[in-house]
Amino acid sequence: MNPAKRDDDEAARAAGSRLVHDFGLLIKTATRLERRIDAALRKECEISHTMFEVLIRLCRQPDEEISQRRLADDLTLTSSGITRLIDRMEATGLVRRVPAPGDRRSVLVEPTGPGRTVFLRAAAVHAQVVEQYFVAPVTPADYGRLTRSLGEIEKALGDT
Repeated sequence: MNPAKRDDDEAARAAGSRLVHDFGLLIKTATRLERRIDAALRKECEISHTMFEVLIRLCRQPDEEISQRRLADDLTLTSSGITRLIDRMEATGLVRRVPAPGDRRSVLVEPTGPGRTVFLRAAAVHAQVVEQYFVAPVTPADYGRLTRSLGEIEKALGDT
């Protein structure tokens, strides 16, 4: 067999493998769901999904002090990316920056009252989209297996 033809055949088999297909399905599905969530949040609450993720993090433990740097790490954003995002959120009144006690170089971010109000509305919109497109399409037993399996995958990946 011609070596180029053999390479083409091997490449086609690799590209069509079950693992490539299954992982591609996971990524495609997650991306499409994230786009649905983002569109609904923008339409109903005038915030992006990433802004919603910031508000989740800030509202999860109200007394916790959260720095911009920690938000960047938690959301896997660059330092400049989180700065621009917090700038936009601060300009719309969703969050405020406050100096970190005892560390003049660090800035903490906290939700404002209006930010918490927007978050509560956004959480309802988020829940509705997740229920419709992530929970409802599968049986309760399959949903339980799916979430347990995703948890196992997350554990296997660790903190990398």
